Amino acid sequence: MRTLVTLGVLAVSTALLGRAFGLHDARFLASELALLISMFVISRHVLPLVERRDRGASGEEQVGGLLDGLPAGEWRVIHDASLGRGNVDHILIGPAGVFTVETKSHPGPVRVGRVHGATLSQAQAQRKAIERVTGLEVEPLIVFSRAWVDRPLARRKGVRVLPARMLLGYLAKRPARLSREQIERARALVAQALVAQALLEHQARPRAVGERRRLLG
Repeated sequence: MRTLVTLGVLAVSTALLGRAFGLHDARFLASELALLISMFVISRHVLPLVERRDRGASGEEQVGGLLDGLPAGEWRVIHDASLGRGNVDHILIGPAGVFTVETKSHPGPVRVGRVHGATLSQAQAQRKAIERVTGLEVEPLIVFSRAWVDRPLARRKGVRVLPARMLLGYLAKRPARLSREQIERARALVAQALVAQALLEHQARPRAVGERRRLLG
């Protein structure tokens, strides 16, 4: 939004300079050039980043809506969980076990064998983080909200890849592994870890501000 406002201010200023000094004045020509350069940079770099961010957020919301449809008496779903090293889009705890869900919104098509190594590493890091918290085995999932996947439900380097439309069916077909008590204990442990991380981040924020002021002062 601020980028568009700045661009609008620049456009208005350019028009005013043109009216005040004439279309051939050097100041008007310089502002016109600055406006064109700004429009080029925004169209090539800024707007694609904004579009990807918005697409990612909508993909997370879509998958989150699907997960909220899981039986509330059986499953515990935690959205947008921060454990200090990036966010886990969704954590699922239910009879079939514990799952992390990393949502991707690429339009596709997606070939499982070509899923980027960084994406797989991210999913594995999320798995390890939740395993440390719960003491239970965790299955990492990469879920594509929009893309066609060539081998849905296939695993690559221990990470299962699937489209969003197959997510609930996959979870429903998994055999029961956890009791009600294990589910509630795992949920409580994850909740405690999230609260502890939030407190750490809250305490670290004033220290970071103070350090910046010290360096600038």
